[in-house]
Amino acid sequence: MSVIKMSGIVTRFGDRTIHDGVSLHIEPNEIYGILGGSGSGKSVLMKEMIMLLEPNSGEIVVLDQSLRGISFAQAQALRQQWGVLFQFGALFSSMTIAENIEVQLKEHSDISKEMRARLVQSKIAMVGLEPFVGSLYPSELSGGMIKRAALARALSMEPKLLFLDEPTSGLDPVGARNFDKLIVELRDLLDITVVMITHDLDSIFSIVDRMAILANKKVVAEGSLRNVLQSQHPFVEEFFKNDYTKQKYLDKLDLKEVAGV
Repeated sequence: MSVIKMSGIVTRFGDRTIHDGVSLHIEPNEIYGILGGSGSGKSVLMKEMIMLLEPNSGEIVVLDQSLRGISFAQAQALRQQWGVLFQFGALFSSMTIAENIEVQLKEHSDISKEMRARLVQSKIAMVGLEPFVGSLYPSELSGGMIKRAALARALSMEPKLLFLDEPTSGLDPVGARNFDKLIVELRDLLDITVVMITHDLDSIFSIVDRMAILANKKVVAEGSLRNVLQSQHPFVEEFFKNDYTKQKYLDKLDLKEVAGV
């Protein structure tokens, strides 16, 4: 059964249509990519999944719960089952990293202060940061450390779903690949489903299991990388540049399959 299913989503802002019949489904424990050009509605689609926006029409089901007509209590319970890493971290600048991670634990649980402190340190370690980072403020961190700290906060409530908005943007190539590796390790360790908006071709090749490509207000291709690369839609052709690039990725996929990866 799908973890997330979107059917016939229509989204309008005034007289501007962003989505016109978008449908997709996300399976348990996969890393699912949402791709598309600027203005294609990728972030809007994710915001609809996490109830920050509501589409004009269509159906969204998340963890077997329809978002249509959902009650306040149901919405609050559902929100506690996912974590979100926004593109620029969105950490509270006046709080230390430990305090940022602790926010949801204080608000949505009744565990003791001592246990919260232990959980915070475990999340900091989980994302590959040193313990002392918890005492620092966001302004004292590098871009890569902010991403990891924000990821630790997103994992604070042991979510079933993890949403990532451009997780490798602003990182150097080494930092981006290390972050990709961390996402895969956390998916496997925590048995979670990951939904990520990305333009990073290396991320798309190396860690995304399936993806949807948005263009012309619709999903123009959905499936594995191999399936998407075989699409002849003009935007897909442009996104992957040219036949040489597409063949290069297909050759890499062949090598991975031969190696049993």
